[in-house]
Amino acid sequence: MEKPDITKLPKNIEAEQALIGALLANNKNYEKVADILKPEYFADATHKKIFDVMAKLIVKGHVADVITLKNYFEQEGTLNEVGGIAYLIKLAESASPLTNVEYYAQFVYDKYLRRELVGAGYEIVNAAMVEDADLTAEDQISQAERVLYNLSDRGDAQGGFIDFSKALTSSVSVIEKAYQKGGGISGVPTGLAKLDYRIGGLNDSELIILAARPAMGKTALAVNIAYNVASYFAEHPELPAENRGVAFFSLEMSSDELAARILSTTTHTPGQKLRNGELTESEFTRISAAVRELENIPFYIDDTPGVSINAIRNRARRLKRSKGLGLIVIDYIQLISGTGDRKSEGNRVQELSEISRGLKILAKELKVPVIALSQLNRGVEARDDKRPLMSDLRESGSIEQDADIVMFIYRENYYIHNAEPKPKEDESPEKFQKKHDEWVIRDRETANVAEIIVGKQRHGPTGTVKLYYNGEYTQFDNLAEADKLPEQRG
Repeated sequence: MEKPDITKLPKNIEAEQALIGALLANNKNYEKVADILKPEYFADATHKKIFDVMAKLIVKGHVADVITLKNYFEQEGTLNEVGGIAYLIKLAESASPLTNVEYYAQFVYDKYLRRELVGAGYEIVNAAMVEDADLTAEDQISQAERVLYNLSDRGDAQGGFIDFSKALTSSVSVIEKAYQKGGGISGVPTGLAKLDYRIGGLNDSELIILAARPAMGKTALAVNIAYNVASYFAEHPELPAENRGVAFFSLEMSSDELAARILSTTTHTPGQKLRNGELTESEFTRISAAVRELENIPFYIDDTPGVSINAIRNRARRLKRSKGLGLIVIDYIQLISGTGDRKSEGNRVQELSEISRGLKILAKELKVPVIALSQLNRGVEARDDKRPLMSDLRESGSIEQDADIVMFIYRENYYIHNAEPKPKEDESPEKFQKKHDEWVIRDRETANVAEIIVGKQRHGPTGTVKLYYNGEYTQFDNLAEADKLPEQRG
């Protein structure tokens, strides 16, 4: 593909002249465009240099007018390069008292983005034309998405301060949602009443870390919550379409394994039976009926192994735009690839810091809750009390700092069940039987109980919530009526 003709690229020289003229006429106008414009956004090289010098003078508290610019360029020996004193005067005279500097700044910025899009398109096309055995078409698509995302992320044109009155209105809106739902929950319900009561549901822009040791049920709980939320979206078509969808990034399990878990939970069919196909006719009929119902829920799975944080961001943005998105779940954070930045290359701790920060930024950008699963250090196993602590998070510093909520799963039964007493040589049969009977009782009492420990909550209290757990169906649910909160009883 031939390189684009630079003379035909999008630009508006008159808008650039009017903008610089307005700044020369009143340096205070610079405050209105400082967050929008950079020198490289100007198409004309002369305008780039003039704006750059003006910005430096104004930031330092100096006056930037025709005289000071003339003196600056004379001392630098570049006055002729910017058109001489005559062109500086022409720029100053191009301004009008009614010039809207913000409008012209946005106009210049828009033309810059269009030029960059042309350049990006040129690079993408040429890269696609090159046969590279080490770079697949999927890799090139991912690179192209990264280029386009970085382009869309440039500049701070939409940033800045928000009036406190607007912040108050937004806050009251959140409070109103909680009030309308009967109190205690402002976000999307997880389907687990006591957990919702503790954390207020899943709220927009929150990064929620769900951590546990292996075999505690991290994936099971995440799948249960994701399914419950997707079902909630399906049952509430009145919700905005752009907010109705669940994205599940499964970096460890395949999409069909994940779907089988949901079928096991919703149909109360043991997962082992689903895997080996040992089903009765009634079970198969029940599963078939469930499949027809589940097909309608807005649940989307990406099971790409080793997906990067940039790819997650790009795919989530596309999903929100095309089908709607109200929740992102990632299983799990240690399996995400970094940005590939040279600064973090070879330093996994720094790379995970970038990833956790990237997830928090993603939650804020898309205004959706993000649940990211995380492994815990082996140090848990060395303690008598194996309930997790914040310090047990792998590379805990950045993850703990970026998270709005950190939750741990602890199932005492896992340790009790795997510690069945064995008879000792010097132990009487009666003594061993008593010990074994006590173990059986304790094993039975804890068999279906899981503790969700809220170790950090930026906007609420910490504490422990007990849930029902059934490993056979990989199911987390509310406990029996007797264990519910007083407010939840009918």
